[in-house]
Amino acid sequence: MDETTDGCVYQTTDKWYDIEHVENVLANILSRVPVKSLLVCKSVCKRWRRLISSQAFIDVQLLWSQKNSVYIVYPYMDMMMKLYLVNNSGEITKSINFPYCDNLSLLTVVCSFDGLLCCINYPWKVDSGTVVEDVTDVEIRICNPVTKKALLLPRGSPSKEKPSIGVAFGPKINEYKIFRFFNAKRISLARHQSRVNRRQCEVYSSSTGSWSVIGRVPYYPMHSSHSPLGSNHVFVNGKIYWFIASNEDPLIPGSILMADIEETFETINLPKEVTEHSYLVNLEGHLSLVAVYDEDEIVNIWILKDMNEPKWELKCSDHIPFSNDECVEFVVARENEIFFITSNHHYIYDPEHGFWQELDLSSISEKKFPVAFAYTESLLSCGGRMDPRMEYISDKRSI
Repeated sequence: MDETTDGCVYQTTDKWYDIEHVENVLANILSRVPVKSLLVCKSVCKRWRRLISSQAFIDVQLLWSQKNSVYIVYPYMDMMMKLYLVNNSGEITKSINFPYCDNLSLLTVVCSFDGLLCCINYPWKVDSGTVVEDVTDVEIRICNPVTKKALLLPRGSPSKEKPSIGVAFGPKINEYKIFRFFNAKRISLARHQSRVNRRQCEVYSSSTGSWSVIGRVPYYPMHSSHSPLGSNHVFVNGKIYWFIASNEDPLIPGSILMADIEETFETINLPKEVTEHSYLVNLEGHLSLVAVYDEDEIVNIWILKDMNEPKWELKCSDHIPFSNDECVEFVVARENEIFFITSNHHYIYDPEHGFWQELDLSSISEKKFPVAFAYTESLLSCGGRMDPRMEYISDKRSI
């Protein structure tokens, strides 16, 4: 139908599909919509549902969302995760009550990537007629807190001591591998084997949905004193990095263990003597080391730019804005800044200009093994495939 007004001709149509047919335009618009609203948009019509559910749209939405990353903070380790999103201005923009299964023990988050979180907790076991936590094993879940879905991974090999894990993502979107280090209960028929000889590594692949044992490993990642469950590891450019404990003190790093997506291992020397309050972070796309020296009240930030010839560069050394009586609980980086969580404060540090910004996160009143990660909302599936172990979170416990 044509309408003429003041010499101008306007063409109108009641056929919405004529416009909607240009799906790349529609996808470009919808990709900027928050994920929570996108889940509602899937109910508009079959065409929208098919578009939003397509892998092509999920990829486009992720690319847009990555330009607007925030911090996700989990301040108090509990059975029900209460998460906070903190924007570039250091303000809490959203709180997420992530539901839990009634039979879970305390949960913690060990990493975040493309909207997915890896959460772990001790499973329960019966010991002398009493139900207790099995500290020689961990349950591993991949969760998407916005879509409210979680995938419980199959249990790994039996271990005689607490395992350590690390998560590598890629090479394709929504693919990941989980490295699990454990102390095998039985390796051979030999009666006497040292604990070191029993240490092995196995890998879970999202492509296969199962574990495969690599075998013995020469080094075992050290456990972080800042988290009773997690290990201090970071994923940078297709590789995972863990601290290896020094021979003199198991609480202080002595070197770095590296594993790539092809499951090969290497070790990297540390730049100099570090402290118990040392963290590996992804700063500006490079493996970096943040070491806080309590006695001197300074922080050193080292960066490793060339992995072919590992050589550490001291990016900066600066005084910390808190006293040595205040414990550093957790450190994480996002792009070119570093987020510090101490026992009493939250800071964002700009190493390029030596500027400290104290955040007013008054909503976070209590802390218990707090963690924080760079985070971006996404529609990614927790497993990359349909799985009978997928846990669909109840809408009654929604965001």
